[in-house]
Amino acid sequence: MRAIQITEFGGPEVLTPTELPDPEPGPGEILVDVARSGVNYADTHQAENTYLAPSTLPMVPGAEIAGRTADGRRVVGLLTGGGGYAEKASADPNTLFEIPEGVSDEAALALVVQGATAWVLLRKNVRMEPGESVVVHAAAGGVGTLAVQLAKHFGAGRVIAVASSEEKRKLALDLGADAAVDSAAPDMTAALIEANEGRRVDVVLDMVGGRVTDESVRALAPFGRLAFYGMASREQPKSVQLPNLMRFSTTVSGMWLPHAWLLPGDVVGGAMREMFALVAEGRLRPVLGQSYPLSEARRAHEDLRGRGTVGKLTLDTSA
Repeated sequence: MRAIQITEFGGPEVLTPTELPDPEPGPGEILVDVARSGVNYADTHQAENTYLAPSTLPMVPGAEIAGRTADGRRVVGLLTGGGGYAEKASADPNTLFEIPEGVSDEAALALVVQGATAWVLLRKNVRMEPGESVVVHAAAGGVGTLAVQLAKHFGAGRVIAVASSEEKRKLALDLGADAAVDSAAPDMTAALIEANEGRRVDVVLDMVGGRVTDESVRALAPFGRLAFYGMASREQPKSVQLPNLMRFSTTVSGMWLPHAWLLPGDVVGGAMREMFALVAEGRLRPVLGQSYPLSEARRAHEDLRGRGTVGKLTLDTSA
């Protein structure tokens, strides 16, 4: 089968097209013929070996697949051990979801990690309440575009989108954001408070890190919550100190989606069913970005890291 393999850690240049034997499903796993592979920002960390879970070489990256099982079912799923950038993948049936009619493979891929991430952040991490203000950083990205819409669906009083270009900010406004802020604002604290009509904000969803995290925490109202789920800047925040959290009654939490499968009550399955229904009804619009041939995975990572992309990126295994 055709696949993308990494034999040394590094940037996009380490993503190498190759031919590999078909994977052998482990105990309880099934083989999926992959039609589309999802590209997620976490994949860039996996290639560098800077992800939360350490990587082992050689490896086939990628955690998101959409395709068909041997019995013909259309499925989308999360691969906890990687292997998604390939024509075939072994998957745990517990992390696969049947794609309903009216939902495309690409839309399903936008939901399985990025949609579920947005849902869990809002429902479990920050426990957003109706009427609260919500800041979404990287609002034109895969998680951000869905978080903007889900926050409005869950009853947010005001959604503030942060993005790096006028085009991206317009997209966020079109998706339902009430205000948009330039991610290059010299003082993010002041910019967020101004966008919230002079009031401190209740909730921040942050995957940037560094200065942006520090200044977003300072924009929180008493009992405000910031949920941290990535570090695109590769910079550590400095201001998240215990005395500061107590002084301003602030909550800062982290989220890594695989932990959501450990929650009782099939949380991820419930999130997927809710989002599938919203998509089928036209009430949730996954923003679909560029689709690249499988062999051009390197270019997909370059574009993603260069912040030149909008929406969900996919790899087409047939191209």
